[in-house]
Amino acid sequence: MPPVEPLKLSPLLETIRQAMPADQEIYLVGGAVRDALLGRISRDLDFALPAGAIRQARRIADQLKADFYILDDERDTGRVILIQPDGLRNVMDFAAYRGADLEADLRARDFSINALALNVHTQSLFDPLGGAADLRAKRIRACSPGAFKDDPVRILRAIRQAAAFGFQIDPATRKRIKAAVSLLEKPSPERLRDELFKILEGRQPATAIRALDLLGALPHLLPELAALKGVQQPAPHQYDVWEHTLSALGYLEATLADLAPGYDAEQTNDLYTGLLSLRLGRYREKFAAHFKASLNPDRSVRALLFFATLYHDAAKPQSGIIDENGRIRFWGHDEAGAETASERAQAFNLSNDEVGRIKLIVRHHMRIHFHANRLLTQGKDPSRKAIYRFFRDSGEAGVDLVLLGLADTRATYATNLSQETWAACLEVARILLENYWEKPAETVAPPRLLNGDDLMRELDLQPGPQIGQLLESLREAQATGKVSSREEALALAREQLAG
Repeated sequence: MPPVEPLKLSPLLETIRQAMPADQEIYLVGGAVRDALLGRISRDLDFALPAGAIRQARRIADQLKADFYILDDERDTGRVILIQPDGLRNVMDFAAYRGADLEADLRARDFSINALALNVHTQSLFDPLGGAADLRAKRIRACSPGAFKDDPVRILRAIRQAAAFGFQIDPATRKRIKAAVSLLEKPSPERLRDELFKILEGRQPATAIRALDLLGALPHLLPELAALKGVQQPAPHQYDVWEHTLSALGYLEATLADLAPGYDAEQTNDLYTGLLSLRLGRYREKFAAHFKASLNPDRSVRALLFFATLYHDAAKPQSGIIDENGRIRFWGHDEAGAETASERAQAFNLSNDEVGRIKLIVRHHMRIHFHANRLLTQGKDPSRKAIYRFFRDSGEAGVDLVLLGLADTRATYATNLSQETWAACLEVARILLENYWEKPAETVAPPRLLNGDDLMRELDLQPGPQIGQLLESLREAQATGKVSSREEALALAREQLAG
């Protein structure tokens, strides 16, 4: 049937139509059709053909002067990747029908909203499972009773798409998810990881993680987090560790949205958001550049930060003690939590760089709170030495630590957050970011006045750990303003050796 109104479609669709023989049966299928019905243009296009998909993919790649790959020779699937002038990628997959015909192919898919097909030549819509009606009803409904048994990863996908679109999961589909959650032990860690990180990258990650828990999927995906429930925390905390963690995720999402380019601070009536924009709004482009960088082309720095936030208090259940005043303390939960987060990240086969970033964020997440409390109670800003050591220990993850610190503060105090406490946290954040982005050569990473060869030659030293220790000591002295020339640096090195 023809669509009710003109669809928003990628301009590439017309190029592909013209490149195809008029008698070639070919359909745009899945998410790109769903997005078009929602008024969105997708950069990823999936096409289904009766046969010869690889051959047609190669034809399109030649036409577009794009890259071509065979994804699955046995299942007749090819991929075309077109890099646009702005650096963004269009990915086009061409696959032969999975089944006897197009309808069989669509019925074997995950959800009705993805079981849609658009005839490339006529732009007529084929919707055998009522996916368009489910889109209008904002409903996620499985294509078949065995959808989750056929592929348990669809459990995560259902939750991700419900959160992304603001949809509800159909009651019958929820029952099927609950019946199939134990099957999440079967897929590879990489497939589970990829869906999880899409959840963390997308909208409403806190809502999605809560849904994973309510549907019984969380123990099979992030088993360490179940122990957070019911772990009580002392004032000023308002929630147990589990609810605090979910709250931190929500506040982190809101903080990143408030600090994104184009955000209009005049539209908010929230005092805390207004103060956030006032103190840190000038760094919106800097934040955007930070999150545009990547440690892995398949996952974002943003998603890594959300993963670290999930695990920032993961070690509190085993770290809690009662001190001599009867107060609950969680000594060392930051260090132990870094190991816990690292182990889960490694189990998901994240890269070494990604594991390292997550570990740094969890390990040092309390430092923001230390400095904010010191400013609030003693009126002392972070010193130049503290600023230098903060970024020496965290590097680029220091920006993530600032953002987590802000979200963690709001999640700790919730509605009891005072303007004074929030102002102190924001001031610490401003000081750190100002030094990192505006004065790096002064306090964060001053250019070396001496190198190891200089020290060995001038001070008659041999290679060894002592050289590195001296260099670090000199760099810290430089960052704190104690030395500013080569001669002063050599004099300080001689003094330290003599002492």
